[in-house]
Amino acid sequence: MIIVCQRLLKNTKINGITLFPFIFIKNPEDKKDRVLINHEKIHLRQQLELLILFFYLAYVAEYYYHFFKLKNAHKAYRAISFEREAYANEHNLNYLKKRKFWSFIKYFRE
Repeated sequence: MIIVCQRLLKNTKINGITLFPFIFIKNPEDKKDRVLINHEKIHLRQQLELLILFFYLAYVAEYYYHFFKLKNAHKAYRAISFEREAYANEHNLNYLKKRKFWSFIKYFRE
């Protein structure tokens, strides 16, 4: 379910965030942004595969690992395997139809 929630994302650079089972977007016109919605749907699939809780634990752990290593919040965010998979495939609107289980694993790196 896609929910427009300007208050949640008001003072951020974020246009969308996925908190299972919802996709929160900043602006009503973002509902038509197929790339953004596809990116967030990839996160929904990742969350399901890791039984939701384990996704969030892994996401936060991986973020902090990269943050302490890179000393840069944006670079740490972009280095998270879940984000790397979503960004790499957000333009492929058929990706989720062909995506294999736990595909984010191939995006792990040191």
